[in-house]
Amino acid sequence: METRKLYYENAFTREFDAEVIACEPRKDGFAVALDRTAFNPEGGGQTGDTGVLGSVRVLDTHERGGVVWHYTDEALAVGASVRGRLDWAERFRKMQDHTGEHIVSGIVHARWGYENVGFHLGGDGCTLDFDGELTRAQIDEIEAAANAVVWEDRPVTARFPSAEELKTLSYRSKLDLTENVRLVTVEGIDVCACCAPHVERTGQVGLIKLLDFMRHRGGVRIWLKAGADALRDYDSRYTATAAISGLLNRPQDEVVAGTEKLLAQRDALQAELAAQRRKAVEAMAAALAPTEGSLLLFAEGGDAELRLLVNAGMEKCGGVCAAFAGTDGDWRFVMGSRTRDMRAFAKDIREPLSARGGGQERMISGRSAASEAALRRFFAEI
Repeated sequence: METRKLYYENAFTREFDAEVIACEPRKDGFAVALDRTAFNPEGGGQTGDTGVLGSVRVLDTHERGGVVWHYTDEALAVGASVRGRLDWAERFRKMQDHTGEHIVSGIVHARWGYENVGFHLGGDGCTLDFDGELTRAQIDEIEAAANAVVWEDRPVTARFPSAEELKTLSYRSKLDLTENVRLVTVEGIDVCACCAPHVERTGQVGLIKLLDFMRHRGGVRIWLKAGADALRDYDSRYTATAAISGLLNRPQDEVVAGTEKLLAQRDALQAELAAQRRKAVEAMAAALAPTEGSLLLFAEGGDAELRLLVNAGMEKCGGVCAAFAGTDGDWRFVMGSRTRDMRAFAKDIREPLSARGGGQERMISGRSAASEAALRRFFAEI
């Protein structure tokens, strides 16, 4: 028989008594069916409820053929009476987020005609996908309008209209539904086919924050947090801002200016360091003595400095000029020669120097995982 769904009768039911009508073993536990339940199953982009049945933990909840199955870590005896208790804080935060999503989707649909084509509500807020693009200014407009709806404390209702009445109603739906359609209405804002539990009034959502957005499949994806999720997000950001404020020794409202100043100082120091490194490399290149053999050089700097050294060294050696920067196990290199095919040489160093790279006939670059001692031995032998 189908499970009596108490979450349709009262979404705020936190505890209930029920009879176990089935218990089936699963790979990682058991699936328990009850004659009645307040546990909302996974569906419509929302994860299933968790909690306990007596002393047995409910890890997830799914529905098949009208029967709600509670995935548990222990078996329950068929015919036994159990008291179910939801993880209420988790359930309520999902109700806040989901009602917040309906408010935002209703506003977007009314103002721009876009449909909500994707929704996921997990452990930390939710994402909404619309089939049209939105700008930053429009996102800000939506957030302001959504929170105005929250503060107006409008009623949120759910019902199952008859098939005949349904034909006369206008509502949002991702599927072409014709019967057993549950409509959730946010007064004056949205009417949507939805099976999930919702708050009773928009004021219970508390706050709606649109954190970010991006283009997605020709439309837009929005990251939303409401209620408890929005509060936790604010707490996290406030804690981070306070920490940055302390590190910068500036008031919290000046952390952006303080960070910009710090980054400018960093960039200036990096530019000065790069200039000093280049001068050191230029001096090293100028001091290179001619040799008939190969040259092995170590320097600080990037590829540009290594190439400068190799260009100078190629003119002063008869073999290979190799310049390395880094440390044992993680070297960057540039190598060149006037007399050898460096593409073939790249293959010669692959195994003995744990090297990978490539380039042109006269010059190659890449990385090596060898030690400095191994590099010195190799180039001494060639």
